[in-house]
Amino acid sequence: MVDAGELRDYTPCMTDKHCKGAELLVSALQAEGVERVFAVPGEENLDVLEALRTSSIELIVMRHEQPAAFMAATYGRLTGRPGVCLTTLGPGATNLTTGAAFARLGAMPMLMITGQKPILSAPQAQFQMVDIVATMRPLTKLSQQIVSVAMIPTLVRNAFRMAQEERPGPVHLELPEDIAAQSVPELRPIPPHDVPQPLAAESSLRKAAAWIAGARKPLIMIGAAANRTRLVPELSAFVSRVRIPFFNTQMGKGAVDGNSDLYLGTAALSERDYIHLAVREADLILCIGHDVVEKPPFLMGPGGPQVIHFGSHPASVEEVYYPQHEVIGDLGPALRRLADLLEDKPRQDISHFLELRRIIHARVAQGSDDPRFPPTPQRIVRDVRSALPEDGIVALDNGMYKIWFARGYRTHLANTILLDNALATMGAGLPSAMMAALLYPKRKVLAVCGDGGFMMNSQELETAVRLKLNLVILIIEDRGYGMIRWKQEAAGMADYGLSFGNPDFVKYAEAYGAHGVRVERTEELLPCLARALGAGGVHVINVPVDYSENQRVLVDELRANVEGAG
Repeated sequence: MVDAGELRDYTPCMTDKHCKGAELLVSALQAEGVERVFAVPGEENLDVLEALRTSSIELIVMRHEQPAAFMAATYGRLTGRPGVCLTTLGPGATNLTTGAAFARLGAMPMLMITGQKPILSAPQAQFQMVDIVATMRPLTKLSQQIVSVAMIPTLVRNAFRMAQEERPGPVHLELPEDIAAQSVPELRPIPPHDVPQPLAAESSLRKAAAWIAGARKPLIMIGAAANRTRLVPELSAFVSRVRIPFFNTQMGKGAVDGNSDLYLGTAALSERDYIHLAVREADLILCIGHDVVEKPPFLMGPGGPQVIHFGSHPASVEEVYYPQHEVIGDLGPALRRLADLLEDKPRQDISHFLELRRIIHARVAQGSDDPRFPPTPQRIVRDVRSALPEDGIVALDNGMYKIWFARGYRTHLANTILLDNALATMGAGLPSAMMAALLYPKRKVLAVCGDGGFMMNSQELETAVRLKLNLVILIIEDRGYGMIRWKQEAAGMADYGLSFGNPDFVKYAEAYGAHGVRVERTEELLPCLARALGAGGVHVINVPVDYSENQRVLVDELRANVEGAG
């Protein structure tokens, strides 16, 4: 955050002269602490480009608007501050829509700035004109056209406020070409300030404490909204103090160390997953930060456990999620107070859950040492975990492998696995990893992409090389849309319409100036990953996969496993 008194030290409009609307916009971005803008600019943005050129903000030119939005959204996810992307009007702006939905469902703060033809005159009639403000409205928390230069400071401040406040998400501002070029007398950006969240009601916390104390087998479930950077220490301290076993959703993964003796696993599926062994046994589940945009981690129904919802907002009541009690407010103070209230209460016997933990972890690890070639997804997950240090970051695209990583990849630190279980769009894995590598240049970063998802934004290899990123891309190749093929097979349908060919990925990488290698034997994968991660620069590793193991994703023999273990 920038002190208001410091604004004159770096904003171009802090002079006695007039300045353009574009310069005022960039000044407002600087006041918000913006360091980078991801862009595919156009004619209507030229004044903004010129203002950026003379500012402290780094312009990162992308090869397509969609990954520009993915990078801005991932910046928001990792920092809690809005990432900023810039495009022109019409086709440039419409290419942002998937990124907007990605940030909206994933609760990632982001500001999208788009250009537009002049609004005070129409010298080109309707050429390239699309109502982008209306297009963005259902995909954002705010979509607004800037119709006056005098409004820029307040509109930018309000946009950042709305993007960051719970629930975070994308906002959109459209800057017409003539407003960007218009001159005005000196105007100051509005300095940002912290806005504290409301605290949870004491009566609600006491009721929750009474329910927990009276439960025989409570569980904690950690959801996407608990995996915010500022909440991670509070959440870990809460779990440690109350000693209640926990599991997480896919997007809640990493909020508490997966090495904890209380960690049961990840709900990679809504039902028939190993973690549902424990869910069936629970009589109370504390859902901390569950966001129903995620695929449900379990399905509520008659005879199931009671559910307490902890969140900054009331629960969205759904067919499969309708909590019986809620604690609403800033999660950090709420969890601290709840742990205080439970301090002198008797502790539940968790030995049964610890035995289930042993069974679940053993089943998840099964097949991870399989030597066959092509390697199984379990083996790929194991080798990636072995290659990366604890603070290494793996960014997943969307495909069948995501389920295997969600279930089998053990995280130790928050935001070291980036996956999308909300919009679940393909094409986001590479730009998400690029953002992590740009933000944390000294950490090891790996993108894991299917061949289908990689090719959707593979042109950004050029951007990664140009930015001199240290980044490894692991392409898992099955020459088809594997997850849909799995569902097609499960429905008893013929294999049809889901196959494609691929380029030679090694030559493809080298054509962009990256390093490329193809894994020919299973035992080559781990040393290949280790070499690439240690070498620096951009590396592409192509590995085929044996997806015959996908038949084991849905678990039918859960009860037999438990009875056999007993």
